[in-house]
Amino acid sequence: MLVHVNPTTDSATPLAAPPRSPSRPRMHRAWIVAAVTFVTIIGGAAFNSLPGLLIDPLHTEFGWSRGEIGLAVSIDMALYGLTAPFAAALMDRFGIRRVVVVALSAVAAGALASVWMTAAWQLMLYWGLLVGLGTGSMAMAFSATVTHRWFVARRGLVSGILTAAGASGQLVFLPLCAWIVDRHGWRPASVTVALAALVVVPFVWLLMRDHPADVGLAPYGGTYVEKPAPAKGAATRTLRVLADAARTGPFWLLAGTFAICGASTNGLIRTHFVPSAHDHGMPITAAASLLAVIGVFDVIGTVFSGWLTDRFDARRLLAVYYALRGVSLLFLPMLLGPSVHPPMVFFIVFYGLDWVATVPPTMALCREQYGEDSAIVFGWVLASHQVGAALVAFLGGVARDVFGSYDVVWYAAGALCASAALMALVIRRAPRDGLVAQ
Repeated sequence: MLVHVNPTTDSATPLAAPPRSPSRPRMHRAWIVAAVTFVTIIGGAAFNSLPGLLIDPLHTEFGWSRGEIGLAVSIDMALYGLTAPFAAALMDRFGIRRVVVVALSAVAAGALASVWMTAAWQLMLYWGLLVGLGTGSMAMAFSATVTHRWFVARRGLVSGILTAAGASGQLVFLPLCAWIVDRHGWRPASVTVALAALVVVPFVWLLMRDHPADVGLAPYGGTYVEKPAPAKGAATRTLRVLADAARTGPFWLLAGTFAICGASTNGLIRTHFVPSAHDHGMPITAAASLLAVIGVFDVIGTVFSGWLTDRFDARRLLAVYYALRGVSLLFLPMLLGPSVHPPMVFFIVFYGLDWVATVPPTMALCREQYGEDSAIVFGWVLASHQVGAALVAFLGGVARDVFGSYDVVWYAAGALCASAALMALVIRRAPRDGLVAQ
């Protein structure tokens, strides 16, 4: 027997048959769910605008080394990644809406509590633990879950749009937080991030639904399917999926390339670009504005990458993206200076287009290789992304303390991107019978 869940009460009532198609709404509910997801990721990603802006203010006020501050950022990034696969399984067990509301509350609590911190361990607790767990629960595995449940057609496009939400948050909050830090200090900026997360909660609770069957619809571009029963043993399932995927070659290649992706974006540019530019005499507000420009072109590049992923081989797309990213990083040390000039603007535009263009093809390869478990597998691949980001966030700060410059970090990241391009090319296609390639 089919079950219909009232969208306002979540109560279940039996249905005799799937809903009839003649009374189709003007806009499919999937697009509303995608819009709420987009806004949620923006609200949750607001915190990601802070670390690069606060390294120098925290170093000045508390005397903490850049390595200590980088360690707190790396804890946040690592937990962001390690939480993601468990969050995907928890969404299967308890529903998307409940998990996301709790996650937004954790981000708000961590950002707000940091206002009263006086020791480095508190920075690691509030930024690292609370914010890491919260943002990890709304990571790209969240996007993958929504895309997989609500869309059959346009999956590449939707995954690109939802991935761009993080960049949109950067576009909105980076200039705002930079201005607040410059004029009023870092504490009001942290409060702003907490409020941004809390504002999104009502939208999630009122408009988000876990499955198309909850509102009696088929997924966009697909046929009606019943909502599966809540999956019990979320943690066990997450670890089982990891164990199964870890026995396959494509998983390690996807995890390796995505670790380098995280190292060269969140770990490197997002965390260390602003202090590195400041080392060369550029004002913090100008450097933050350049990162915001990355956010503008990130949206364009990611959506376009989703469109390309629906039409071309994802392996070749990844190879091109990583190769071009590596070349651009090799030129960056020569471009940094006290003012913004055309070559630097060209780098920012180019890097923005490539920033997370890797996500739609990586999601597509996870779906191709792992089917129904693809959201959880992608969560583990995302964990590798954040572990790579965490290592570079920490090691980049240590390198700056030791060498007095970030140059060696830029060159090393460029070499890593070249290796990622080669790794992407050797990922084998999944067999036609649907079994995962060994």
